[in-house]
Amino acid sequence: MKTYLVTGTAGFIGFHLAKYLLERGIGVVGFDNVNDYYSVELKRDRLAQLHGHERFEFVEADLVDQESVDRVFSQHTFDRVVHLAAQAGVRYSLTHPRAYINSNLVGFANILEGCRHANVPHLTYASSSSVYGGSTQMPFSVHQSTDHPLSLYAATKKSNELMAHTYSHLYGLPTTGLRFFTVYGPWGRPDMALFLFTKAILAGKPIDVFNHGKMRRDFTYIDDIVEGVYRTSEQIARPSAEWASDAPDPGTSKAPYRLYNIGNNQPVDLIRLIEVLESALGIEAQKNLLPMQPGDVPETYADISVLEEAVGFRPSTSIEDGVDRFIRWHREYFCKVI
Repeated sequence: MKTYLVTGTAGFIGFHLAKYLLERGIGVVGFDNVNDYYSVELKRDRLAQLHGHERFEFVEADLVDQESVDRVFSQHTFDRVVHLAAQAGVRYSLTHPRAYINSNLVGFANILEGCRHANVPHLTYASSSSVYGGSTQMPFSVHQSTDHPLSLYAATKKSNELMAHTYSHLYGLPTTGLRFFTVYGPWGRPDMALFLFTKAILAGKPIDVFNHGKMRRDFTYIDDIVEGVYRTSEQIARPSAEWASDAPDPGTSKAPYRLYNIGNNQPVDLIRLIEVLESALGIEAQKNLLPMQPGDVPETYADISVLEEAVGFRPSTSIEDGVDRFIRWHREYFCKVI
């Protein structure tokens, strides 16, 4: 039976992936420092859904602590490593830059070293749609340049892709980077728009709508994200025979290295998301229209043709179904009548 190392297991995507794997009989070693960037209680409640499973082991430690990371690799043999732990959030990076340097760069370097020395068959790691930065070439494709990040968060995710490529090239470590597009759903992060909007609307408070609502996001439901992560993890990255040094393709390499977008391929206007949420809650939102925030981009839109061709999968959950499932979970978790 396979065993996965999943970092960020107390986080939104990491929790759902661990649950998915365990339900399929795959062993999971979870790794997370359970920090207080947002509700520690929510993180503990996620972990409580995993504890007690006979094939789940949890290590509470920080990725920046090299000894802790090395110990995990020395004590286990992993068939796959999925690295999802990171300091998240674009706006937080404007005020807490060192948190991103430590978690997203130093922590990732420790994971790369662990995988290299342990001869892990495949490392899959979380990148982000934010790497597309100032580009307005839509839909975003893994074949286009990503050299103009607009936030330190985006820069660290771009750096992760470059660091991974180096290890694929120098040491033959197969790596796959996944550029996630606006993930949402049950057990989601409280700093994300859907969570913030729901909380404010239920409290009768206005919601902050940036860029006066003229934003579009490729909202991607968590179950679709997890399915994509699993399928790409199971398909080990290989060198591309078509890669040419005189016309290098950013999305592939002559090394065992791949990049994929995982998005819904159906961008939704922010105002439309609010309308769907209002309908699900049965409450009209008070809207506080604000200008664009530093580091934000007006639109994200994923070209997922490479993902579909490689693993035969494309996200399909509609915004209406996804929001409804989120609201049902929110009502149950917070014991509110909606």
